[in-house]
Amino acid sequence: THVCSVCLLQCNNVRIPRNISWAISGTECELQKRNMTENGLGHRVLNMDTMNPNVKRVEYAVRGPIVQRAMQIEKELKEGVKKPFTEVIKANIGDAHAMGQKPITFLRQVVALCAYPDLLEDDKFPEDAKNRARRILQACGGGSIGAYSASPGIEIIRQDVAKYIEKRDGGIPSNPDNIYLSTGASDAIVTMLKLLTSGEGKNRTGVMISIPQYPLYSAALAELAAVQVSYYLDEDKCWSLDVGELRRAVKVAREHCNPRALCIINPGNPTGQVQSRQCIEDVIRFAAEEHLFLMADEVYQDNVYAEGCQFHSFKKVLFEMGPEYSSVVELASFHSTSKCFMGECGFRGGYMEVVNMDPEVKLQLTKLVSVRLCPPIPGQALLDLVVNPPQPDEPSYATFIKERTANLDILAEKAKMTEQVLNTVPGIHCNPVQGAMYTFPRLSLPEKAINAAKEKGQAPDMFYCMKLLEETGICLVPGSGFGQRDGTYHFRMTILPATEKLKVVLKKIREFHKRFTEEFS
Repeated sequence: THVCSVCLLQCNNVRIPRNISWAISGTECELQKRNMTENGLGHRVLNMDTMNPNVKRVEYAVRGPIVQRAMQIEKELKEGVKKPFTEVIKANIGDAHAMGQKPITFLRQVVALCAYPDLLEDDKFPEDAKNRARRILQACGGGSIGAYSASPGIEIIRQDVAKYIEKRDGGIPSNPDNIYLSTGASDAIVTMLKLLTSGEGKNRTGVMISIPQYPLYSAALAELAAVQVSYYLDEDKCWSLDVGELRRAVKVAREHCNPRALCIINPGNPTGQVQSRQCIEDVIRFAAEEHLFLMADEVYQDNVYAEGCQFHSFKKVLFEMGPEYSSVVELASFHSTSKCFMGECGFRGGYMEVVNMDPEVKLQLTKLVSVRLCPPIPGQALLDLVVNPPQPDEPSYATFIKERTANLDILAEKAKMTEQVLNTVPGIHCNPVQGAMYTFPRLSLPEKAINAAKEKGQAPDMFYCMKLLEETGICLVPGSGFGQRDGTYHFRMTILPATEKLKVVLKKIREFHKRFTEEFS
């Protein structure tokens, strides 16, 4: 049986076209197809043959077939279907609040005040929260967060972002005119990739992305018909980035495309590594030598746990390397309200800072973002509070620092616990979770299991994760959805579940892996 991506039911009536991989939700239920034909719906203008072929090439494993099956199982549990578990634990995605993390009080207070200004008269809210809300509302059209803003974002919030970056980077100047607010970091990343993509044939834009990678990048490149240029992180060295590997990848790529951009995720997703300053310097030199546009995805910049590790922004390192690099290397860096200590994924707040961008291209960027009118105003407001938090002399400061510290400390504890427990399981190897919110352990799978997966038309780690879901209710993402070296198998798991629930998850994985290995030995 398989999960049909049309009706989301588990059945045998699934036809998988040979040229479409299982990770794509493009399979057709023959029963559904026959019903459509009988009802006169078989000749639609928009069908699988006439739709944009680039969209069919898009894969997004984080919300792929295994997650669809998890949702179906949740419905079955509600309907009283008996399972060997009572709940589905979705450890597949970095959604902090869905996993039980509590919102930061100050952030929610100010957003509440902005959404319902009558609360400004309520004595329950501290004065610094009210002052922040009044300042944001005064910058909104009609004094309401229901109004549109300028397409790059509300001016005072862009100014606050620039001040935040300046402070973070030790005084290196940041110009608000180089700041573009966005609908999460993802929106800004896709926008930059649109700007970069051009050419045909061997002149088509190639974009270098790490393997393993966050599927946003491969999905966006597929949609834009750009060329994915893969470079591999070194799993044996804690997923480190080696410039020698970058040189290999770009040399091979130049034979069939025009590499123009290099994407870096630091701290890493899905691999949880934190890059050293030396590594960042090496990457910047490489980008300068190869004339590549740098894209630095830094949404986990507060999520650093391992002793001896430290977050270094690409912009800070770039400017500290001197004008030889800071005056020529083009850079776009990204941040978001969805991760770090906030975890406010649903507000879709984020920003992008561009450095050394051609002024005429910048005008085109502004035009491109204006097509979407503006990022969500509540998300912009929340972002302002992240970059402009309570100060030591304000009434909300003590609570804010206490909550912020607690969230990050708990994540650090869970990162260490996850690594330690998984490394006690024979057949699982887990690198240290230095940062971010995930672990990406390597699986040793029996040959019999690999063959069984092939018979089902599934990647071996998809087969493993689907069986784990059906037997334990734990939803993970197979490593094949992120990319990995041939012959290796992994899964990505978030460390976000509450500590006691995470212990249950790890215990179930340990028990399942033992059963799985015995079954297929």
